[in-house]
Amino acid sequence: MNLSEINWDLNAAGSWPTPVKTAAAVLVSILVAIAGVYYVHQPQIDELNALEQEELSLKTAFEGKQKKAVNLQDYRDQLAQIEMFLADMLKQMPTKAEVASLLIDISQTGLASGLEFKLFQPSGEVRKDFYSELPISIQVIGRYEELGLFVSGVAALPRIVTVHDVNIVPLVKDVKTAKDASGQLLMSAVIKTYNEGSDVIDKDQKTKRVKAGP
Repeated sequence: MNLSEINWDLNAAGSWPTPVKTAAAVLVSILVAIAGVYYVHQPQIDELNALEQEELSLKTAFEGKQKKAVNLQDYRDQLAQIEMFLADMLKQMPTKAEVASLLIDISQTGLASGLEFKLFQPSGEVRKDFYSELPISIQVIGRYEELGLFVSGVAALPRIVTVHDVNIVPLVKDVKTAKDASGQLLMSAVIKTYNEGSDVIDKDQKTKRVKAGP
């Protein structure tokens, strides 16, 4: 079969030899199949993949919500414990009227521990969310065991008091007074106490506001 003798005009396709007709039909079928996959089946496959991903996400979300639902009572119990803990913490915060006496308690704790105060400087009130920080910069001189006794005494106060930025160095001998500094340490620190802030009348009201939420 001489291909050059075939009339390749599509209008004359009926006169093509049988092998050529068969090959042309196979080629057209392949092209139609490719076009069908690309324009019809591929979008459907992409949509199916997207739906499968969405199904997986929904299953994961459902499992998470199911676990939360199963543990709902535990979460409620934990929330109640947190609220009780917070209420107890609020009760330990001094009111503005109690701050002055608390400052005296802190200084008295230092003196009772055998320390010498070089600095006792309350700073301005620092407002937080529903409470205020009251920082006090201190410098005290004493032996190691006296410093430990002081920190323990401060921690044992009935109101919340925390110690921050502690720096302890050996005390250098005072040349002017010729005082023996052997075994003496100089501790610098910031002591913080807290109160509920000026916008709260009393602790019971604050506790109710915390439980009720914003």
